[in-house]
Amino acid sequence: MTSPESPTATSAAAELRREYRYGTLNEQDVAADPLQQFTQWFAEAERAEVLDYSAMALATAHQHGPTVRIVLLKGVDARGFRWFTDKGSEKGQALRANPQAELLFHWRELDRQVRVRGSVIELADEESDAYFYSRPLGSQLAAATSAQSQGVANRDALETRYQTLSDTHTQRAPRPEDWGGFLLQPDQYEFWQGRESRLHDRLQYKAASGGWTIQRLQP
Repeated sequence: MTSPESPTATSAAAELRREYRYGTLNEQDVAADPLQQFTQWFAEAERAEVLDYSAMALATAHQHGPTVRIVLLKGVDARGFRWFTDKGSEKGQALRANPQAELLFHWRELDRQVRVRGSVIELADEESDAYFYSRPLGSQLAAATSAQSQGVANRDALETRYQTLSDTHTQRAPRPEDWGGFLLQPDQYEFWQGRESRLHDRLQYKAASGGWTIQRLQP
């Protein structure tokens, strides 16, 4: 068997390449407001039927170093970008200790990426309740069953707990006290458009007094 460190195993990844030919990104064509630009690209990802186009990588950092995982965007407006989770999870604990984060959207079908960086605050209980009880009952029960990121003896223990809750909560499940929403308030965006020969387009927005500055970055 070939080991992961062998040249044979690594050469396949090293040789993977394709051309990026879906579009361009020019300063004169983008919106002055990055939220407007993001909303436009988000809508185009939906129209292009990009799978899981609301999925985003959420990067955080705590005392042990950086961590990253995929979560789902559940709303964006002038206030910022929203998602919901167990606040006792690794990401929740990291955000409470260091309320700074970066989001990354990757829309492979359009050869586009968007990075969004900023400070993070917790959403009010009323917003968390509203979203929690908009979810299907099964999703409510799963959230009430699981202490996210904590160890568990086996799968059976989770399923038994889920079934017990399901038997006693047939209309809606109790929202766990530590389950709720976070809001990232952006101070920096980067829009990336893949181009041929890896000479990609990158435009960075930074918050400035009274608006945003736009800077082209080298690929």
